[in-house]
Amino acid sequence: MLQNSMKILGIMSGTSLDGLDLALCDFSIRNGRVDFQLLAAETITYESSRKESLTNAFRISAEQYFKLHASYGEFIGKSVIEFLFRHKQTADYIASHGHTIFHQPQQGFTTQIGCGATIAAQSGIHTICDFRSLDVALQGQGAPLVPIGDRDLFGTYESCLNIGGIANISFTKNGRTSAFDICIANMALNYLAESAGHLFDNGGKMAASGKCDQVLLQQLLAIETQQQSLGREFFELQFLPLLQSSGISVIDKLATCAEYTAMQIAQVLKTHQLHSVLITGGGAYNLYLIERLKHHYNGTIDIPSDDIIQFKEAIIFAYLGYLRIIKQTNTLSSVTKASRDSIGGCLYLGSK
Repeated sequence: MLQNSMKILGIMSGTSLDGLDLALCDFSIRNGRVDFQLLAAETITYESSRKESLTNAFRISAEQYFKLHASYGEFIGKSVIEFLFRHKQTADYIASHGHTIFHQPQQGFTTQIGCGATIAAQSGIHTICDFRSLDVALQGQGAPLVPIGDRDLFGTYESCLNIGGIANISFTKNGRTSAFDICIANMALNYLAESAGHLFDNGGKMAASGKCDQVLLQQLLAIETQQQSLGREFFELQFLPLLQSSGISVIDKLATCAEYTAMQIAQVLKTHQLHSVLITGGGAYNLYLIERLKHHYNGTIDIPSDDIIQFKEAIIFAYLGYLRIIKQTNTLSSVTKASRDSIGGCLYLGSK
């Protein structure tokens, strides 16, 4: 028999490598619909050594990879214990996305490190993980997974745009949910800011002081991103070489990448006749990027509260975990192109 309410801790580590996002949500059914309350949330910023190890994980040996898989799971498990203690809370389940290292659905695999068994053992809490593999096994892209949460939890908005390391969008029209990655976003902006000695371009001030370079812009726009699931490997192979080979200044590269991201997003919004958009993710704080998006797009842009901007993806992974536990579809084939809808996620039982 299912509980009337269920507290699930959603955990997300995104491609922008800002840190580990934790969002404790209480899910319940009200008037036939799922309702949620965000009880506590925070981001645990990665130390430089951990950030470096995650960035370079796709280059290491198989033995080193599995060592990192276990140690990162231990880090997550300990972070959970400390988080719940600080906020004087408990959780029925953990829903951990992990951190994507390899994502090659065309080759039949996707990997997110952060061992679920280790998390369950460390925390003592039942842990759901590995949300993407079943969809890939069903010939899907294993992404995006967030759209079902956008539809069910944020369905009052015409479209939902997340500007993280990758910019991605979801929307529902005529009863059919569509979602896809649009382009590289903060992955490039953060890389450039770090090369200038900053963690990120605060408010887009550095980009605003630069000048968009038309040669680099056209090279970036020529990169094929449609019908692809984008990630770190795509950035390293397709995007980064163009940034490194350009002789312009860092601030001009930042201005150019911001313009590129704004143009790509605006084109998608206009193509699909979306007249309003909810924007979350770190890019919502980049005032220059939002300014350039408004230049190219005349629709309504909604910027929500800080909690939703920062933790929407972690909230939705908590929801995916909730759907997994109640054995309801949490992965939509209409967006992943799999052979059927599915219920993704492996469950490791804790001691509680």
